[in-house]
Amino acid sequence: MKKQIPSIALILGFGLFAACEDFYDTQNDPVTYGDSYLSIDLETDKAVYTPGETVRFTLQEIPGTQPAVRYSHLGKVLHEEPLTSGSWSWTPPAEDFKGYLVDIYETLEGNEQIYHSIAVDVSSDWKKFPRYGFLSSYGNLTGNQIGRNIRTLNRHHINGIQFYDWMYDHHRPLAGTADNPLASWPDLIGRTNYLSTVQGYIGEAHQRGMKTLFYNLAFGALSNAASDGVREEWYLFTDTHHSDKDSHTLDAPFRSSIYLTNPANTEWQAYLAGRHQDVYKVFDFDGYHIDQLGNRGTVYDYDGRQVKLDESYKGFITAMKAANPDKRLVMNAVSQYGQSYIAQAEVDFLYTEVWDESKTFGQLAQVITDNLAYSDNTLNTVLAAYMNYARSNSVGYVNAPGILLANAVIFSFGGAHLELGEHYLANEYFPNSNLQMRTGLREALVHYYDFLVAYQNLLRDGGTFAPFTARSVDGKLSPAQWPASQGEVAVCGKKMPGRDVVHLLNFSNASSLEWRDTNGTQTEPVEITDAQICLTASGNISRVWMASPDFNQGVAIPLTFVQTGNEVILTLPALKYWDMIVLEYEPDTSIGT
Repeated sequence: MKKQIPSIALILGFGLFAACEDFYDTQNDPVTYGDSYLSIDLETDKAVYTPGETVRFTLQEIPGTQPAVRYSHLGKVLHEEPLTSGSWSWTPPAEDFKGYLVDIYETLEGNEQIYHSIAVDVSSDWKKFPRYGFLSSYGNLTGNQIGRNIRTLNRHHINGIQFYDWMYDHHRPLAGTADNPLASWPDLIGRTNYLSTVQGYIGEAHQRGMKTLFYNLAFGALSNAASDGVREEWYLFTDTHHSDKDSHTLDAPFRSSIYLTNPANTEWQAYLAGRHQDVYKVFDFDGYHIDQLGNRGTVYDYDGRQVKLDESYKGFITAMKAANPDKRLVMNAVSQYGQSYIAQAEVDFLYTEVWDESKTFGQLAQVITDNLAYSDNTLNTVLAAYMNYARSNSVGYVNAPGILLANAVIFSFGGAHLELGEHYLANEYFPNSNLQMRTGLREALVHYYDFLVAYQNLLRDGGTFAPFTARSVDGKLSPAQWPASQGEVAVCGKKMPGRDVVHLLNFSNASSLEWRDTNGTQTEPVEITDAQICLTASGNISRVWMASPDFNQGVAIPLTFVQTGNEVILTLPALKYWDMIVLEYEPDTSIGT
């Protein structure tokens, strides 16, 4: 939710967005989305696998004449075999929390032709490497429609889904009773949600290994809440005499304004936990996505005592966990409000809805590094970062360069991006589907999510962020240390045991350093090829390789290098948005931590 404005309330272009269930062609492949499409040529049966579990692959058409399938981990080939069928299986090594890249290739006249690639995540718990998607429309969908939407999220390895605005009332999210739930109900704005659709989505997601979390505010009640047992003493007030409830006024077509309760009030906590028990009896949700409204200014409880909302969230989360210990919790920190307290509670990962307090790419990356510090480097981050925001008031297309450049920054700093659901997310009211993706962006995002998974042990699995020095040998690029500068290639990365991981982020042609690209005007970078650069090494190098989501299907490329002292010179085959260079060191010579 936007700071002080509930996302359910701000509907840009209401009436313009299409019903989400109509976006997918339910009869024929490829999966269609408006007038763009995602042709799912190669897929796995799940988004994530437990150690020892078998991965099943499906390929629409076998390419070439003698293709092979190759399984790799961090640039090293584990196994390869001839590809003889469009369906096959592989059992990865039994190690937990590892990412792999699988590619299909053929050697033609001494050169590799890579036809397809896909990542595999072997992780027993999604909280280690969270990749969060969303759902936002629960009309009377067929099983085929539900399956296609989940199939698309599965191809991006989304391992958890936020069910946005699925509920009836905030204070009473289940329509009906646990013994007799309603078959359908209106949400706050009057859309009809169906029990069968919500249950169908949960079941389909679970088959793919995904977690499912239901959305609700930590402190929302509607005008009819008193009849459901919500007491006046539980609310937040803007005055010390409990005469003015803190609220967000909503006009028609909304059924009610939202009145805010006190998340620190133990009776409210017990009440809401009881309502959520009813939800869990009907729906097999894995947990609760807790929302807030950011900094509300000075607010008071019924007795006139000031309530420090940010400090209250740890206790609220603890109470929700105590009520349902086996359920997962995630809480939104709007503009980082309360995040340092949320990070001390039992949440699966840290989630930040990013607004204008963090406008630049440098500030966006800082949110991720701040979250690591808040959690003592134990929790990864998902960012709700709405791209092309000003354009979401009108029907059109998102701007691919802005999205890919933002994802390059988010992913290279170890974060993930909440952006994929039944449609691309460009607005805090999740059903707003005004902006669609063109085919090129849809295909590019598949490569970016494959890259995020395949190299998660470098991107999101420890290490120490550090500055790196680079210089151009041939003048083809202009490298500069992070943060990003227009006209330059930003250099950042981290030191890890036995290796340095260096990211090159191409801002050479960037028209803006504001990550949101709110009007969709970010320019596409010009690809730089065969550029010689010099990096500072941390020891005696044994191997150098690079990988990029922008070319070679994300498959690692070994690089020749010349090391002289602590300098190493190498040639980059290409740089579009983002290259990752890995310097591996001989034992006992690296100073990486």
